[in-house]
Amino acid sequence: MSETRILSADEEEMEDAVREAANLLDAGEVVAVPTETVYGLAADAFNADAVAKVFAAKERPEFDPLIVHIASFKELEDVAAVPEDIAPVVKSLAGAFWPGPLTLVLPKTARVPDLVTSGLPTVAVRQSGNLIFRAIGKQLGRPIAAPSANRFGRISPTSASAVEKELGGRIPLIVDGGACRDGLESTIIAIEPREDKKPLIRILRAGPVTKEDLQKYGKVVIEKRITDRPDVPGQLESHYAPVTPLLMFAKPQDFVPEPGKKYGLLSYRGDPKAGYIDAHDWEVVEELSPGSGKLMEAAVRLFYVMRSLDEAGLDAIVAEPVSETGLGVAINDRLRRASAKPAD
Repeated sequence: MSETRILSADEEEMEDAVREAANLLDAGEVVAVPTETVYGLAADAFNADAVAKVFAAKERPEFDPLIVHIASFKELEDVAAVPEDIAPVVKSLAGAFWPGPLTLVLPKTARVPDLVTSGLPTVAVRQSGNLIFRAIGKQLGRPIAAPSANRFGRISPTSASAVEKELGGRIPLIVDGGACRDGLESTIIAIEPREDKKPLIRILRAGPVTKEDLQKYGKVVIEKRITDRPDVPGQLESHYAPVTPLLMFAKPQDFVPEPGKKYGLLSYRGDPKAGYIDAHDWEVVEELSPGSGKLMEAAVRLFYVMRSLDEAGLDAIVAEPVSETGLGVAINDRLRRASAKPAD
């Protein structure tokens, strides 16, 4: 097991951190880097051998495709062949949400190795809003393939320390850019043209860009697809999961604790009216948005709180769902997948 170094990317040290990360990527290595969503495990997207190191470090199955990140809209043509019938809406969406947490699924170019897309003819692509990530991509001069910087199926990391716990000793470098701004992985969409109508926008993974945000650009549908052979990241039934079993119930009354077991509560805002706080004598209670119930705050804190509960020595975690609106759709999606039992 090799040593993993952590480099700060604070303002005074950012230039050195960016240079070192880009040099490692250019040499075919992998580097953990911050994005506005979660930390990513980056590799040169055009280097299949480097991309293979991402799958190995994460223990990620090769049937689960990666997202490719571009440094500018001009780079899109290097990785995707945008069909003419959706080109106007792609340009509009990119203008509205890039740089930012929106991923588009488009036909891939021949330059993108099949390993990146798991052999699929499409590629998931976005432009990150994180200045450090974009600077690394610009210096590298090539697109970056970067799934979340954690072991496969585990809680996504939103800090450099969380990456170290997941991948310490497996990768050469972590660039520490502080806590992630959004805390949830990007929204993934596919676009289908409709004759004489606005296009159909299919949300394949809910995220920070919500259904409501996208409605002015087309007819939006949320696909709650669960599969063992995903065509985009985040479609597996069991994902984003702590080691400690996480449980969800339709209503708090459905929770029946087993004698002698220690339970923790992942609460939305710690409100007794929701019925969970008083349902049990919890070992520990963690709140996503204490008192206020703000979905944006809940999204930012979700993986941090899950990781804290996972490290609390509990037998199980009970998760209280949030309201199924806006960002709540993405938060509940992560909680449901974290509570699903992984396939044998």
